[in-house]
Amino acid sequence: MTKLFVTDLQGKEEIESIFLVKIFNTMEGKDGRKYFNIILSDASGDLESRLWQYSEEVEKNITKNSFVKVRGKLNFFQGRKQFILSQIEKVASNEVNEEDFVMRSTQDPEAMFKELLAIIDELSDVYIRDLLRSIVTDGEIARRLKTWQAGKSIHHAYRSGLLEHILSCTYLATNLSRHYKVNHNYVVAGCVLHDLCKIYELTDGLNVEYTEEGKLVGHLVKGLELVDRFSYKIKNFPHYTKMHIKHILLSHHGEYEYGSPKIPQTSEAFLVHLIDLMDSKMNSLEMVKKTDSQTGHWSGFVKHLDRIVYKSDLPFYPEYILEEEIIDERREIRAQPIQQAQAHSTKKNNAPDPKTSMAKILSSLKIE
Repeated sequence: MTKLFVTDLQGKEEIESIFLVKIFNTMEGKDGRKYFNIILSDASGDLESRLWQYSEEVEKNITKNSFVKVRGKLNFFQGRKQFILSQIEKVASNEVNEEDFVMRSTQDPEAMFKELLAIIDELSDVYIRDLLRSIVTDGEIARRLKTWQAGKSIHHAYRSGLLEHILSCTYLATNLSRHYKVNHNYVVAGCVLHDLCKIYELTDGLNVEYTEEGKLVGHLVKGLELVDRFSYKIKNFPHYTKMHIKHILLSHHGEYEYGSPKIPQTSEAFLVHLIDLMDSKMNSLEMVKKTDSQTGHWSGFVKHLDRIVYKSDLPFYPEYILEEEIIDERREIRAQPIQQAQAHSTKKNNAPDPKTSMAKILSSLKIE
């Protein structure tokens, strides 16, 4: 059976394919009848699905993270795709190609890793440079960094997304530090390290979850532990350098309400926070454009962005519009009311004369 991807599905046709179950819930309708609310997924995105026929066998056999072969029709409900299932059955993991179900960065992780090291090697502060290189090139850290997601479901939530996010932030750090005349060594250090410990906060695999350490400690505190562990290996590592790096990591969420134990109190810390925020939000917008199932120019309401998003490209004119084109367009616009008036006149001419009609009516009357 040929694998059909979520982004390729078209409405009003019978569909049969294999997907990964991302969410599986038994629901109860207003009439008291049970049904299944399912989110199916693959490497191209997610698909909201419903199975209206409740079955104890389905409820027992189908679970989150299982592969399923499904049959049904794709409809559009309130402008978005909704897959209405008629059949669902579990498929063994050895019968599928797992790569078809893993969303990943469009950039090569090995190339991104080399680019990150090149930026680190150009730093002018020898202690910060040595600290970052020793952390990033650690065997286990490097392995995880090349494959981990940056988030569970929102920004850079795909394979190698963490490295993509860190590299993007580091590029911004290099350019914006120069523009704002702040110490680029600290801004680069903050951008490299701020989310790095998500390799301990999140799991890897088809469906990413928070680890026990992620739930109990979190990547901010783990980041401080990492700085301590590797800085102790560097002879005479300056205390105040370490303190300012830790402040950047503790404050990079920007506000107490967003989980920052501290708010940014140096220019470098504030810039790291803004870079992280900008890169995560811009990525979120791009992911909405790629994966939103709403038809037309606009996305559905995106809760974490608190808005709908315009998905199409903006108008772009590499050359001036010719005057003749504008004149032709204006003529066409002017002609439309005339054509409409003529059409209205024709309808009017074809209509029966009210006087004639009344005369015919009166002549047909018989007076007794």
